[in-house]
Amino acid sequence: MSKGFYIIMAAQFFSALADNALLIAAIAILRDMQAPAEYEPLLKTFFTVSYVALAAFVGAFADSMPKWRVMFISNGIKIFGCSLMFFDVHPLMAYAVVGLGAAAYSPAKYGILTEYLPHRLLVVANGWIEGLTVAAIILGVVLGGALIRPEIAHGLLSLDPIPIIDFGVDTVAEMTLVIVGTIYLVAALFNLYIPDTGVDHKPLKKNPVYLFHEFNHCLKLLWRDKLGQISLAVTTLFWGAGATLQFIVLEWAKAALHLDLSKASMLQGVVALGVAVGAVLAAKMITLKKSVRVIPLGIAMGIGVMVMVAVRDMWLAAPLLVLIGVCSGFFVVPMNALLQHRGHILMGAGHSIAVQNFNENLSILIMTTIYSLLLAAQLSIYWIIILFGLFVAGTMWLVKRQHEINQSVRDDVAHLDDNAHP
Repeated sequence: MSKGFYIIMAAQFFSALADNALLIAAIAILRDMQAPAEYEPLLKTFFTVSYVALAAFVGAFADSMPKWRVMFISNGIKIFGCSLMFFDVHPLMAYAVVGLGAAAYSPAKYGILTEYLPHRLLVVANGWIEGLTVAAIILGVVLGGALIRPEIAHGLLSLDPIPIIDFGVDTVAEMTLVIVGTIYLVAALFNLYIPDTGVDHKPLKKNPVYLFHEFNHCLKLLWRDKLGQISLAVTTLFWGAGATLQFIVLEWAKAALHLDLSKASMLQGVVALGVAVGAVLAAKMITLKKSVRVIPLGIAMGIGVMVMVAVRDMWLAAPLLVLIGVCSGFFVVPMNALLQHRGHILMGAGHSIAVQNFNENLSILIMTTIYSLLLAAQLSIYWIIILFGLFVAGTMWLVKRQHEINQSVRDDVAHLDDNAHP
């Protein structure tokens, strides 16, 4: 890998680090406000609205200029959203603005890989990117959890770098938001050093009807492709389930392990650690041609989640969450690489990632909203876990069956062709 790839990784690491630290900070602010418990998963819902609502535009935007510039602009939007929270805008509204920046950032982040690297390196590159992103998730939730711990927070607040200047940072929330905003700024600075790939860029069409038509065409194209539909179904389910699992772990840790938010956020990091291990193993062991063989691990992930209801001890909880993470990381990385490869061939990097983001974040939107409604209905977290695990395992089994049907049809057609041309 060249120097440019490592700069891309650094930019992605700091941006993802800030995203996840900000999520914990926003949850803490909601709890300080004594907001209803169902508001917490709604943070993710508000965050992902832009991915779905603007899917027709962000792909074209990402393909209209060098990817580093798109990433730089997107981090600027994230900084603005973080500053809104600092100035007491409701966390749901402010996090929605951060989501707007993330929606624009994602097609550029993944699209630049297909522009910058040959397809034979895509699984390896995705393994590195996903592994590093998960490392950022681990450190982000740990950092967010650490910053809201009273002993650490008050120690940082007592620091006064320039005594004669009042920076207006007087609360734990304000101090946390300043640190997160600084991390976003570091990510933006790395964006400036990402190399231009030299790929021709399409001028951004100003007619929204044309953009919707083009996006709808790309959406149908990817879902009709035999390999594209399988990889898209898997990644769509994974990201919806993964986002919901973040909040399930927090609620389960409170109910089963009696942990506060700061310590429960560490368990999110434990899951993410498993995903990182799985991503690295997939990068070493799975090629693009063999990527569909990992689908059964998605079923194993759903079964593993259901085991959580029987766990009441931290020593059992940590290994179980790592195992769930390993299964999910191992199966999603090859699927992500396959989806990028098929999308790049069929429609171009930016449009492909925009279609992927639309489906994945619509899944996040639906699943986190349903989880929020279940909490509002006061359904036990243990029943929620059982339903969630059954849904994941069952849906992954259906995807596996669909792939087998696709393969049998393809084999039948090939057999007919062989008979026609002896």
